Amino acid sequence: MKSLKHMLLVAILIAFSSCKDKADAATTSEIEEAAKMESSSSTYSVNIDESTINWKGFKPTGTHTGTISIQEGSISANENGLESGSFVINMKSINVTDLASGEGKESLESHLMGTVEGKEGDFFNVNQFPTAKFEITGYNAGENSMGKLSGNLTLRGKTQNISFPVSIYDEGDKMTLKSDSFTIDRTKWGITYGSKSFFDNLGDKFINDDMELQILVIATKA
Repeated sequence: MKSLKHMLLVAILIAFSSCKDKADAATTSEIEEAAKMESSSSTYSVNIDESTINWKGFKPTGTHTGTISIQEGSISANENGLESGSFVINMKSINVTDLASGEGKESLESHLMGTVEGKEGDFFNVNQFPTAKFEITGYNAGENSMGKLSGNLTLRGKTQNISFPVSIYDEGDKMTLKSDSFTIDRTKWGITYGSKSFFDNLGDKFINDDMELQILVIATKA
């Protein structure tokens, strides 16, 4: 009995630890109207060399991490802060950072991009959908520099509105937007490969529906 109680306690602690370590899910909803820029607002151009998106994918045997580049983008701000903006994401820039070259890195990148013959539809199918897009629909300022950003995210031709926490720092001619880590359910964008929600008998070969993202955008006044 003591042994059983000990096992249950360990299981509860592991579950609690796992939940605690997992990033919060972004709020997902239907498409909303994009925020408009006022004529009196200032425009900031995204510095693509300093801006990036970090990602993490999960499976029973571990995780994979990587980056995706922002191809172009701009932000507008007024006296009240962030107002509108949009970013184009280069899906052909998917980079795996937890594997070394020649040790599975290139193979996983090709699979994620969908450039492997016969497996184009497994993940992002970049030849058909070379870019993704995030278009700001609203920003609710919170205390200090923290607030909640909402926008329409388009992946593989499907669009959903997501909301997640961000910190925004305005330093004269430079604006930095950094999100907390958050998760999205990839299947809402039609990315169902390896999902237990869509396929049976996967055993431990499934891939979690949740994909973790963290966004860093650095922009300078145009």
